[in-house]
Amino acid sequence: MSKPKVILAFSGGLDTSFCVKYLADDCGYEVHSALVDTGGFSAEELKDIETKAYGLGVASHVTLDVVEKYYNDCIRYMVYGNVLKNNTYPLSVSAERVFQATAVAEYANKIGAKAIAHGSTGAGNDQVRFDVVFQIMVPDCKVITPIRDMKLSREAEIDYLKAKGVVRDWTKSAYSINKGLWGTSVGGKETLTSYGYLPESAWPTQVTATGEETVKLHFEQGQLVGINDETLSPVQSIRKLTDIAAPYGVGRDIHVGDTIIGIKGRVGFEAAAPLLIIKAHHLLEKHTLTKQQLYWKQTLGETYGTMLHEGQFLEPVMRNFETFLADTQSNVSGTVQIHLAPYRYQLLGIESKFDLMSSIFGSYGEMNNTWTGDDVRGFSKIVSNQTMIHRKVTEAGL
Repeated sequence: MSKPKVILAFSGGLDTSFCVKYLADDCGYEVHSALVDTGGFSAEELKDIETKAYGLGVASHVTLDVVEKYYNDCIRYMVYGNVLKNNTYPLSVSAERVFQATAVAEYANKIGAKAIAHGSTGAGNDQVRFDVVFQIMVPDCKVITPIRDMKLSREAEIDYLKAKGVVRDWTKSAYSINKGLWGTSVGGKETLTSYGYLPESAWPTQVTATGEETVKLHFEQGQLVGINDETLSPVQSIRKLTDIAAPYGVGRDIHVGDTIIGIKGRVGFEAAAPLLIIKAHHLLEKHTLTKQQLYWKQTLGETYGTMLHEGQFLEPVMRNFETFLADTQSNVSGTVQIHLAPYRYQLLGIESKFDLMSSIFGSYGEMNNTWTGDDVRGFSKIVSNQTMIHRKVTEAGL
């Protein structure tokens, strides 16, 4: 009799390594591991994780590359919406979890698995993000979460693996690192309390740039399509800008926010390219969009980011938000210049054929070319009329 198949979202770390042995040896499953690449792994790292998976005894291992899909279906809308959670965090890791879960669910359907497993604990957001996607996409699959269900400590997991003959250096790094195309999260002892900043040594990219430089970002309809006069795809542009800007130490911060499960949390992040792209894009929009477009974009962008953060990417209203956000980008084309220096950056300005700050119509504080002083007097009288009436009626009734 064949064993039931289970798909395990595999990272190669302690938690998912435990899951392989537990599911195969203790639960009798045929374990198929799947690593979903959202842009955070080198070819060498992917090969090493595959070797570890087979060494643990998986029946098969696959790497699911969703980098382009992640950009096209999500990242570009985060740029359109200038999404910074709590005005700080570009959703560097939280956004990609949905795409990892989706890829695993699709793979489970492909090979006919009746169960899906992940190594999330019961203390964070990821457990909800994975569970929500699985409930929507593969509702008939059993979801198995050994670490969460058994409330296992790290020490208990290590003891179990040693007993199974899995010998590896499980020494916990002082900082947990999760890397993807849209940035890297960093957690450590400083982020477990309400006070403390990550030390220089904790950041994945060390500050090695000592000079200063100006970088030109080229946007076409809201998407970054080139850097310094070099035409690139959006994904290539993100990677190139990361290589340029991260060594300056920009894009580092600590996000404080509300988790899906209701507790407060802090996490460090390094996201040089995402931060610069969003800030440059927003500046370009200030010049090329109307006041009302900017207002409603801000409202919907924040809502889009919140729902994405909370694992609600598959909710149909998100497609409605994306339609609106994309529709606002027809004139968001041009070049933004950014000055980089160690630990700081400065937006220098934009050039765009759609720039609404045109001297043809007037220069702010200097010259009015298409209206007169009488026009302004009349406008001011009408726009203040109702408030004037309210004030007089109120004073008369006192």
